[in-house]
Amino acid sequence: MGAGGTLYLVIEDIKKRALHRTSILEGQLRGVAKMIENEDYCMDIITQSRAIQRSLESLNKLLLENHLRTHVAHMFDEGGEPREQAIEELLKAFDFQGR
Repeated sequence: MGAGGTLYLVIEDIKKRALHRTSILEGQLRGVAKMIENEDYCMDIITQSRAIQRSLESLNKLLLENHLRTHVAHMFDEGGEPREQAIEELLKAFDFQGR
């Protein structure tokens, strides 16, 4: 739900790409679990773990893009409290809140 109770949908292209990214992440996580179970070389596991971090960042970028193009754009247009809420959400998304 967005500001004022309005429902905003995920942009279809972003939804498709985000779901694809989650499928990749699932496979990567299963692979790391198998590597740990098999007691693979630590640096190989770390390399795969870092790849998962990059994949998560890619997913976060897609989700943030959707949020900016849907919710945030509308909230800024509304002004007032919705605009302030959008600003707070963006600060939180970038982990700048409270600093």
